[in-house]
Amino acid sequence: MEKKLSQFAQQLSQLQADYTALWHEDEQAPLPDAPWLLLVVQQHQHNFALWHEEDKAREPEQTDACMAQIKRKIDTLNQARNDLIVKLDIWLAQNALSAYHDAALPANSESIGSIIDRLSIASLKHFHMQEQVQREDAGLQHVASCTEKLQLIELQNADLVVALQQFIDDIVSGKKQNKVYHQFKMYNDAALNPRIYNKQI
Repeated sequence: MEKKLSQFAQQLSQLQADYTALWHEDEQAPLPDAPWLLLVVQQHQHNFALWHEEDKAREPEQTDACMAQIKRKIDTLNQARNDLIVKLDIWLAQNALSAYHDAALPANSESIGSIIDRLSIASLKHFHMQEQVQREDAGLQHVASCTEKLQLIELQNADLVVALQQFIDDIVSGKKQNKVYHQFKMYNDAALNPRIYNKQI
């Protein structure tokens, strides 16, 4: 298991990059069979969908009615995305990292699932900034600016990969614990959002 975890972050980042490119060609592309990889890809899939809904929301000609539909879809996707972050953490805690749990060890400031989410978004940023660099209808200044941004995105992504792998290594070596952080999105819960439950009284 330790050998499999030694390249965990890089393999995961590559998987996200591969599916980002694949979905831009075929959004119905088959998902992985392995439970862990399926969770990773499903979480990434929600970020993929969110990215493109956010693009739609900024179209100047969108009507108020369409904007309301897009906003509701964004809320639903975002809730599912956050739920999947927690599912990633729970799966790791119960499976791949279960042998390394020690509650006495210091915890990290963010969970593995949260870092995976950040890598997912970095993958989307990279793909779409690369598109801008390759635009034939854009001016030289635009391409130069986007090229600089792309280089920064690549650096940030590499830093995230290193940070995630270091966290995994610290868990395996007994320096840190893997802790599940539950993300309670109160605004989406009718029992917790006062703008909803006050109208039900």
